[in-house]
Amino acid sequence: MIRPILIHPDPRLKKLCDPVTEITAEIARLAEDMLETMYDAPGIGLAAPQIGVMKRVIVLDCAKEPEAHRPIAMINPEIIWSSEDLSSYEEGCLSIPDQYAEVERPAEVRVRWLALDGHAQEEQFAGLWATCIQHEIDHLNGKLFIDFLGPLKRQMITRKMEKLKRERARQA
Repeated sequence: MIRPILIHPDPRLKKLCDPVTEITAEIARLAEDMLETMYDAPGIGLAAPQIGVMKRVIVLDCAKEPEAHRPIAMINPEIIWSSEDLSSYEEGCLSIPDQYAEVERPAEVRVRWLALDGHAQEEQFAGLWATCIQHEIDHLNGKLFIDFLGPLKRQMITRKMEKLKRERARQA
């Protein structure tokens, strides 16, 4: 089921999410809905708080070619290692539509998470995958990519999002 994506500013996007204590059918359904919502948007990553669920769940698929799709659902993901090398990507966010900015982050990360089957997973990611995972984990900690920007640029984007929300509310 495609779920509505919260638009910044929304206080839920700035909150720390709770860890998932048990992987239930409800959590599996949440991950399924999140992937469907992400693909529909379209995007390459989505965190549970972006659809108003305050749990530590992210989904992503950074494969460029549809035949190479690699959807991943991560429960309670944590970065256990980051490279000293940095890379810069022009990031965007489904909760901040049509706004992009260069953000510098570690070029590689090693991540540990629980898969939907309850088994612990660990993998090293580089490039766009590493950027996306860091961006989505930031969401679980109440941080948005615009928090990496200077105050003027951040305020300008926030004002644009407030205007977008007013326009959408009038159309509803």
